[in-house]
Amino acid sequence: MGRHFEVRAAAMAATAKAKSAIYMRASKEIYAAAKSGVPDPEANLALRSAIEKYRKTCPKDVIDRAIEKAKGGDATAYIAGRYEFFGPGGSYIIVDTLTDNVNRALVNVRTIVTRKGGKMGSVAYNFSYKGILDFKGDQALRDKVEENLILGDVDVSSVDLTDGEIEVQMAPNDLEKAKEILKGIGVTDFDAAEATMMANEPIALEGDDLQKVKDMLADLDECEDVQNVYTNVDNL
Repeated sequence: MGRHFEVRAAAMAATAKAKSAIYMRASKEIYAAAKSGVPDPEANLALRSAIEKYRKTCPKDVIDRAIEKAKGGDATAYIAGRYEFFGPGGSYIIVDTLTDNVNRALVNVRTIVTRKGGKMGSVAYNFSYKGILDFKGDQALRDKVEENLILGDVDVSSVDLTDGEIEVQMAPNDLEKAKEILKGIGVTDFDAAEATMMANEPIALEGDDLQKVKDMLADLDECEDVQNVYTNVDNL
């Protein structure tokens, strides 16, 4: 199964500091999405997607406060950035930031990665941008999902079933269309529903290299400017 390896909430729930980091991350992304258009998820696709992304990992009041902050005319401006690195053992790391201080974000991210043996370099060509839907299901549902998405003219690249979890990969622009089609056949609870970077050729690391990458990702998780992290390492 083509699991996507964006560093995300499961690892972040370990400490209070990590929980605080993901709440801040959600608040910034939802606020920025709300400021990019009307602060109403029914009329703002970016906002709706951001809420869906964090709804299982953040309390509702964190989401609501971010939207209310945008409605209140707050003037904070967040700037998006992307940094690419070669990591230990042939690993690739992409770090997305959302920050009100670009210089601080660059210094913090570069320091974290280089301390664990990484170096800046172009690696994005090793990833593909895809829409991902994850949800519980069995073989019968998997087959029904594939049939309905194809009939609905969704650009599907894979529909995989592993250990009771179905993962659909598709063109990112088809994500909302796919969600609506699946809701029409009774799939309403998504464990993941987002556009993300997928490694074209995932790798497995061992020993010291694996530990360095794990430690690096843990530090990036807690960095206030980091929004998303992607890697080609699939055995974290």
